[in-house]
Amino acid sequence: MDDSFLYEEDLRDFAIHEDNPTYIALDSAEEVVGAVSLIKDAYHRKGRRGRFRIFHAEVSDLTLHGRLLKSIIQHGKGLDHLFVFVPTVHHEFMETLKKLDFKLERYAFILVHHQLEKPAFEVPDGYRLEAFRTGLDEEAWAEIRNAGFAKLKGNETPVTPDMVTKMVAEEDYLEGGMLMLYHGDRPVGIVRGSDDEFQGASIMNIGPVALVPEYQGKGLGRILLRAAMAFAVEQGYSQAILCVNAENERAKNLYLQEGFQQVEAAANFRYDLAK
Repeated sequence: MDDSFLYEEDLRDFAIHEDNPTYIALDSAEEVVGAVSLIKDAYHRKGRRGRFRIFHAEVSDLTLHGRLLKSIIQHGKGLDHLFVFVPTVHHEFMETLKKLDFKLERYAFILVHHQLEKPAFEVPDGYRLEAFRTGLDEEAWAEIRNAGFAKLKGNETPVTPDMVTKMVAEEDYLEGGMLMLYHGDRPVGIVRGSDDEFQGASIMNIGPVALVPEYQGKGLGRILLRAAMAFAVEQGYSQAILCVNAENERAKNLYLQEGFQQVEAAANFRYDLAK
C-alpha cells in the first residue's frame, strides 16, 4: 500500500493521540498480523477527511480487515470520509476495499526522470524567478498553491501560511529549493524541490508546481519545472520524482515531454462515514 507516511523521519516522532488513532491486530500467539492508523491532523480536519497512514493485514482476511476498519471509524467524528492510496498492482487489496464499501475516487501517477540533465529555459520579459524568503513569502506561497489547486481532486483543502512555515523546517527542505515566479511585482507561480528517496536511491521530489489560474496555459509551468530540474542538477541529483492526478492531463503531458516516465499508478479509495 502507500507508504508515504511510513518513512523513518515520519515515524521517529510518531505518538498515538487524537491526531493519530492507531490499532494493531494480534493472532493467538500474540504476533502482530495487522495494523491501522489514521492521520487526523489540522489540515485533514479542515477538509473533513482522514487519511490512512496504514491499513494492512498480513493475511488476506476480509473479517480481519473489517475489524481494523471498525476500530478506526470510531475516530471519525467531525470527518465526512476516510481515504487511502493503493498502488494498482495490489489487485487483491483493492477488491477487499470494495467489499468493505470503499469507493474508487480517482487515480494518481508517480513519474520519474532517471537521467537528469540541466535544461535550458528563459524567463519571459516582465517575469522573474526568485528564491522563497522565509518570514516574508509564506502567505503568497499559500495563496498561489490554493488558487492553482482549488479544482484539483484531493487538493481542494487550502494550506495555511503556518503550514508553509513548517515545510521550511522539515528534514527534506533544501535551501534555495523553493522558487517563486513574479510578473512584475505580483507573485504568480511556485515550485518546490525537496530531498527524497526512491527505490533506495537519493532523488529530488518536485512539487507543488502551481500557477494562479489566469497565468496557466502560457508555458510558465514548463519554466517552473525546468527551473526545479536545473536546481536538482546543481544539487547533484541525477533523478527527479513527482506525482500528478490522472485528470490533470495537461500537467502529465508536460512532464512526459520533459523526460519523466510513469513508474507507478495509485488508486484513491474513499470510505464515506455518513452512512
